[in-house]
Amino acid sequence: MLGIRRRTFAGGVYPPEEKSHTEKKPIEEMPPPTTVVIPLQQHIGAPSEPIVKQGDQVRIGDRLSEPQGFVSVPVHASVSGTVQKIAPLPHPLGDQMLAIVIENDGQDTVTDAIKPDENYLALTPDEMRQKIKEAGIAGMGGATFPTHVKLSPPESKPIDILILNGAECEPYLTADHRLMLEYSQDIFNGLKIFQKILNVKKTYIAIEKNKPDAIRKMEEIAQGDKEVEVIGLKVKYPQGAEKQLIKAITGREVPTGGLPMDVGCLVQNVGTAKAVFDALRWGKPLYQRVITVSGPGIQKPKNLLVRIGTPFKDVIAFCGGYTETANKLVMGGPMMGLSQYTDEVPVIKGTSGIVVLDGKTSPTVEPSPCIGCGRCILTCPMGLVPTTIAQYVEAKNYEMAKKWNALDCIECGACTFVCPAKRPLLQSIRLGKYKIQTLNKKAG
Repeated sequence: MLGIRRRTFAGGVYPPEEKSHTEKKPIEEMPPPTTVVIPLQQHIGAPSEPIVKQGDQVRIGDRLSEPQGFVSVPVHASVSGTVQKIAPLPHPLGDQMLAIVIENDGQDTVTDAIKPDENYLALTPDEMRQKIKEAGIAGMGGATFPTHVKLSPPESKPIDILILNGAECEPYLTADHRLMLEYSQDIFNGLKIFQKILNVKKTYIAIEKNKPDAIRKMEEIAQGDKEVEVIGLKVKYPQGAEKQLIKAITGREVPTGGLPMDVGCLVQNVGTAKAVFDALRWGKPLYQRVITVSGPGIQKPKNLLVRIGTPFKDVIAFCGGYTETANKLVMGGPMMGLSQYTDEVPVIKGTSGIVVLDGKTSPTVEPSPCIGCGRCILTCPMGLVPTTIAQYVEAKNYEMAKKWNALDCIECGACTFVCPAKRPLLQSIRLGKYKIQTLNKKAG
């Protein structure tokens, strides 16, 4: 194992870290809520279809749905109790989506299907992938791409470098940091599963250098393993984005419209590594996850182990409730997170955090015309021209937005962060990407 090196990428910004609120707070298990709301769409790809009905009794870990196709995963019960209803309900990704509502019976009865396997490393790669799919695991860094799919690159694109992502560059969020400190061996065991599935001999554990205790901890765990190297990365946003990690660590550049596998790389989040280990070693499906609850709008910021389907309002109440100045609720961090119009939405597999901002950290401002300063161009980690793309989207010229590579935007929000005119560049580009993708589907 080699020593720590500081690497980075072109562009990026330096927002206030705001991690001191929770980085020293151990993960606390939140008691299960009286009711959970479990959406059938918690991952990229086709939503799963329910296999339970109103009135059914379920146990923790029981499968509630069936995947629809390869790029799809099931969801599982996070409490034991009765299925109250299956209906469209508010979803943190926007709009209303079909969800299964379970009334908790307070018994925490666990399904018989959860069976430990101490010989899990003897499984074949295909068997491992199938168990990962059955456990409903999707990327836990926020992207929620089904993990079994990501671990199935075509033979024509072999992976020679695995990157375990512990950068956690979003302000306020410290869930991955605490996972590395408190569950470092589980994460490392998950890494070994990834290595076997992919037949990879070189792995980097990437951590921003503002987490020196996590770097030390992962170094201790990896000590003597010549296939694993811990990399200390410069603190810069969005250091944890896949393409930026690959560029910073390997020097390889993912081509326009391409994927990490196109340059022989694969990136997995540390939380995903732990979930994979839990699934193969303990037979545990993904029905809970660690999140950070923070921001000036929260009375008592915490890192919490929360059941999937727990309403945001219950999580916030467990953290002492809102402060008097709270005015914006965000799922995820303030840079890439999604603002919520209600706290009735549930925690899902991709919920890395709940951040509540106030008027000072999230002031209401009116955007003014672009002044042509070029700051968005200088800071864009993908080398795009955000202001031009946004202008085409605002003019509903989606074809030109596509030609200016709108689909390459990683939605980091760096352009909006630095814009002196306070233009909603990210929102415009995000809308443009949606419109382009919709038009592409219609075109066949």
